[in-house]
Amino acid sequence: MKIFLTYLNNYKVPVALWILFGLINIFIGYLYQVPFERSLLWLAVCGFIGIAAAGFHFYNYYSRHKSLTFHQKQTHMEVQQLPLPGNLIESDYQDLLEKLSAAHSQLENTKAENEQEILDYFTMWVHQIKIPISALHLILQDEDSEVTEEMKEQLFKIDQYVELILQYVRLGSTSTDYHFQKVDLDTMIRESLKKYASVFIRKKLPVRYDKIDKRIVTDSKWLSFVLEQILSNALKYTNEGSISIYLDENAVVIEDTGIGIRPEDIPRVAERNFTGFTGREHKSASGIGLHLSKQILAKLGHQIKIESEPKKGTKVFIVFDDKQMTTE
Repeated sequence: MKIFLTYLNNYKVPVALWILFGLINIFIGYLYQVPFERSLLWLAVCGFIGIAAAGFHFYNYYSRHKSLTFHQKQTHMEVQQLPLPGNLIESDYQDLLEKLSAAHSQLENTKAENEQEILDYFTMWVHQIKIPISALHLILQDEDSEVTEEMKEQLFKIDQYVELILQYVRLGSTSTDYHFQKVDLDTMIRESLKKYASVFIRKKLPVRYDKIDKRIVTDSKWLSFVLEQILSNALKYTNEGSISIYLDENAVVIEDTGIGIRPEDIPRVAERNFTGFTGREHKSASGIGLHLSKQILAKLGHQIKIESEPKKGTKVFIVFDDKQMTTE
């Protein structure tokens, strides 16, 4: 009914003219004293022909509307797939759409090329910057002093930030691919803990972890990055107590006894550049780690959930779908 009313509104001028001409015919017939029955017969014949033509026209109108509505729901569509134009104006519009589509395709190709150039540049930059970082690690390896330990810690942070930049650029790239396979969670968690072992030692924080005998269908590289980011945050904001990693139903939980997060900040902690009260207290907080983690987990088909109380600690849940988890 809505489409029919829209149709009448679109063609109200022809309908109004058709009614007006009918009234004029009756008026002229009256002036020339034409029998009223003859005028009515003429109107009936013209009305029948007009209604039949309008019905056929409305059917075409309705069919084209349904076809265009269907194409609107498609994720990808070529201009050539549109219904054939019914008149010169529609043909002009389709020509215009073809030009706009070609311009859009060219912009997309340019964007993809630019993204790839940026990704290639940052990849090269990361590999180049890692060489002096590794060299400094080797130089400091045999040194044993308080200053040396501080330098090692700062180098470790630099290494983290370099990796963060690379993953940030890769995540936004259209050429980024994901390799899904069954991954052993225990191996992945142990590798992350090993990477941060020196930080645990320097801060004198114990880690509580029991083997998780589960395998998950995911991309190991990206999920490892998320685990390391969450573990890094836990270490950054925990100065006493411990950090625990365990399985809670279908979620890996990383729990700390750190400063916690205010309740009003929890819904926004994974937003881009949001740091909340923690960021105001700790100037080094950027919020980019959790933001990237949330984006990555969404692309992997996982979720992130956070529970926290100020001055009591934080629990970060990496939630997996039941179909993604297995013990095989």
